[in-house]
Amino acid sequence: MELTKKGHSCVALHRDGRTLVIDPGGFSEEDAAVGADAVLVTHEHPDHFDEGRLRAALEANPGAEIWTLRSVAERLSAAFPGRVHTVGNGDTFTAAGFEVEVHGELHAVIHPDIPRITNVGYAVTYADGPGGAVFHPGDALTVPNRPVDTLLLPVHAPWSKVSEVVDYVREVAPKVAYDVHDGLLSPFGHAIYGRMLGPNGPGIGGAEHVRLAPGESTTL
Repeated sequence: MELTKKGHSCVALHRDGRTLVIDPGGFSEEDAAVGADAVLVTHEHPDHFDEGRLRAALEANPGAEIWTLRSVAERLSAAFPGRVHTVGNGDTFTAAGFEVEVHGELHAVIHPDIPRITNVGYAVTYADGPGGAVFHPGDALTVPNRPVDTLLLPVHAPWSKVSEVVDYVREVAPKVAYDVHDGLLSPFGHAIYGRMLGPNGPGIGGAEHVRLAPGESTTL
């Protein structure tokens, strides 16, 4: 599987000529979802869900489909009948040759006065692949009840602090943690988070921490 980092919280997974994109929101590239065979959306916030980008992806590829929670699906399902699927915690499905499990139910608490919305995370493996998954938690520090080789780690958000990020990596215990949800960080911020999550920080349980710039790819 090849992983390509897109802007902010968006990533693309590629294998055998097929592409799955997660969270092509308003902070990612305008064409982040174009060419995707499957798109997964974790929740309705605009940095994860951009209706125009998703419509462009579905129009560009008549075979493309979307899996997401109800609040997002309701915005798209009438225009693309049969191609927008509603999922929730505990569901499993196959999308573009990838096996996907859904974990989690609620967005992290931003502030007690702000109502929490639904948020789901996705554990992605190959239909014929062994081992742990790539896990994208969306906007929550959800710990899936399964092994995770690759954690897509939301390093910076209004709802988190660095101690929680460190403890989250320790609890999930991936082999590698790749930064996502980093669109609001300056170069100074990237350096600070890199130090805290690297060998000079408090320790993340032996996981490797990696930051890819938007457009960079790696083989998992």
